[in-house]
Amino acid sequence: MTKSEMFRQERAKLTEIFADVDPAKARLVEGLIDDAAFLYAENLALRALIEPRGMVQVNPIDPMRQKTSEAAKQYLKNLNSYSVVIKTLNGILAKNSNEGDDPFDEWLKEHSEQ
Repeated sequence: MTKSEMFRQERAKLTEIFADVDPAKARLVEGLIDDAAFLYAENLALRALIEPRGMVQVNPIDPMRQKTSEAAKQYLKNLNSYSVVIKTLNGILAKNSNEGDDPFDEWLKEHSEQ
């Protein structure tokens, strides 16, 4: 699967998750959804590069000399950014689901009026 296909698939998944969110909030997070899908696709491609060799390259002559591969460094940067974006999106979902009364709120109202 290509990166653009992975991007479209992840974007569709996230857009579906946000289908029931207030339309104004959904418009607000469109860019974050795109960013999350982009980072997701990029990291899958980076992982494919990293997996055969690992994240750390060891000098064959002197095993004590090691260095992190550039792909691994970028993967970790992307992963941190992705985590922040997903946490932000999740926070918006949580606020959206907290709107309105849940069964406990209804029970509380009924029992506090007595």
